[in-house]
Amino acid sequence: MGMSLGDSVRVTLFGESHGTAVGAFLEGVPPGIPINVETLIEDLQRRRPGRRLLSARAEPDDCEILSGVYEGQTTGYPILLLVRNQDAKSRDYGFLPNQPRPGHADLPEATRTGGAADPRGGGTHSGRLTLGLVAAGSMVREALGDVTVDAHCSQIGSISAEFEREPEGEACTILNCNDVEAAESMLNLVKSLRKEGDSIGSTVEARVSNLPLGVGEPWFEGLEPALARGLMAIPGARGVEFGRGRESVTMHGSEHNDAWGPEQIPIGDDADGALGGMATGAPLRIRVHFKPPSSISVPQMTLHIPSGEMRELQIGGRHDPVLAPRATPVVEAVCRLIIADLLQLKEGWS
Repeated sequence: MGMSLGDSVRVTLFGESHGTAVGAFLEGVPPGIPINVETLIEDLQRRRPGRRLLSARAEPDDCEILSGVYEGQTTGYPILLLVRNQDAKSRDYGFLPNQPRPGHADLPEATRTGGAADPRGGGTHSGRLTLGLVAAGSMVREALGDVTVDAHCSQIGSISAEFEREPEGEACTILNCNDVEAAESMLNLVKSLRKEGDSIGSTVEARVSNLPLGVGEPWFEGLEPALARGLMAIPGARGVEFGRGRESVTMHGSEHNDAWGPEQIPIGDDADGALGGMATGAPLRIRVHFKPPSSISVPQMTLHIPSGEMRELQIGGRHDPVLAPRATPVVEAVCRLIIADLLQLKEGWS
């Protein structure tokens, strides 16, 4: 069903946006890995709805660890993570399946399943299921050793933010953005979009540091291909860049090439963190671009299936006007899970 990610370390998502619960089933984590429940709570809080100007869905997102952890450590057996839905309002989706939403997978999913899928809130396609990714990613933090993954909201619309800043204040907290000045401008933009009932595109930038030289496999199991596959599965993702990304198109080879230094790491602030599908030892820079959220309250024309007519649809409910702020911990989690899987393939667990 396409709900699993990874080989040696494998996570399977389950649940629906308006069902009883969502969560993850995590396999392949070795015994004895410390689990910090406070860190798990912090990770989930960064993704949780209910923050000012974002989705108003009031979910506490309390995660139950039902198996695979004993006395603060992993047991080596599958870890079952579950979060119960407590604030779903299904009446907001009474127009489904008769009037599929523009920009959503309502019609393809109804066709694929013969109408059997739960359409409320996007069902299994909802961003609500990314909660399972964040919880699973938190479980493998300590298994990564010295490898660190950090991300922030680096762009909303035309407003860009610097990664290497010290976040402080409400705007940075709400948006998961490191740049105080940019975050204030972003928050004002989001506020105006919220009033208009519209949405906007955005970007998450991530840095993976301290990857051992050679992690990854050639070709299709390479570091970048593996990460791209997982990151592009995040709802709303429309592009992934590594290193200099699209900027490389306008560069000469003499500009783009990074010399290998005496420490056997490429030299330069923007050096590539992966070559030939394998880690170079330099930080791996990643940007994930997200489309504007499709659920907007601005009236839109769309097909009314019973009549075959184009009719106006105005979507209610509680939706994010921008995706990157709450997608930031999701990007981090996907990177951790995939890197844990690649480390296991290369070195086994020590």
